[in-house]
Amino acid sequence: MSFRKGYTFDDIALVPQFNNVPSRTEPCLESWLTRNRKIHIPLVCSNMDTVINEEMADLLIAQGSIPIFHRFTTHEVQMEWVKKYQNQTFISSGILKMQETRALLDLGAAGVCIDVSHGHSDRMCHFIEELKRTHPEKDIIAGNVCTPMAYHDLVNAGADAVKVGVGPGAACTTRMVTGFGVPQFSAIYECAKIAEKLRVPLIADGGIRNSRDLILALAAGASSVMLGKMFAMTLESASTKRQCPSDPTRMEAKYRGQASKDFQCSFYGEVKPKTVAEGIDFWGPVTGSANDLIDQLMGGLRSGLTFGGAKSIKELQRKAEFMEVSTNYMHESRPRPES
Repeated sequence: MSFRKGYTFDDIALVPQFNNVPSRTEPCLESWLTRNRKIHIPLVCSNMDTVINEEMADLLIAQGSIPIFHRFTTHEVQMEWVKKYQNQTFISSGILKMQETRALLDLGAAGVCIDVSHGHSDRMCHFIEELKRTHPEKDIIAGNVCTPMAYHDLVNAGADAVKVGVGPGAACTTRMVTGFGVPQFSAIYECAKIAEKLRVPLIADGGIRNSRDLILALAAGASSVMLGKMFAMTLESASTKRQCPSDPTRMEAKYRGQASKDFQCSFYGEVKPKTVAEGIDFWGPVTGSANDLIDQLMGGLRSGLTFGGAKSIKELQRKAEFMEVSTNYMHESRPRPES
């Protein structure tokens, strides 16, 4: 029996390259969300019920991203979103409601994100094929997967972008419940080898904690990065807010996985029979505005591009040189004012 080695973001460092970029303000942050649609920044807000709302959508559009609304509400509410945003927004769907999805696309949505926890399946491929048959002009984002074969199969079925990440999210317990999942850096890196040949964008979904992780994900081959918890902890997010019980001067936000017991009981009335929850809910400190978060992450990315000697994300990917590091690397990398 042989084993492949898998890497998380903490296992990898980028090696600095010769820099011919005169200023950190010069690199272009433009990238592709789908094979047909560009975004001005390589950031996407997670399509979760405690993250995306109309306020966040307006902010994302102003910053040059594209909102993807979640599916955990009534069809009427989703229709209102599509009517308001038209070709500036994506809707979300599972693999059961074909007619409802087609109706929202007919209403003017730019495309759909077909979202299931294990996206490499017959039913997913069939759903993509059927949707492309009737709506070939609409963009399809499909996921989630974590292997090159899965990425390949979804693209062959007609996906215009593929979400990569099984289990790395802050509120996800899939790996702990099932034992399945690929470390996120390796999942991105391995799928990106196929993505480069098929020329269909890869969206890195889950595990991003800071601009370092974002830069590693992009350098590994992702075209964009999806953030859940980080956006959920901002003032504009859809998450429930409260005063911190231990410090009334601070505000907290609630974040939950869509497979958590908390979500399933509030949306379905119970955890689905013969299943267990594969996510958690928790409260965390509100970090500030989403605009500040985006500015912080994009500032870090611009700096990272200069260290990579790159004026664009594509150039960063071409020049990227990775090094495996030990756990001591992360300790050495952090500020240590007490030492």
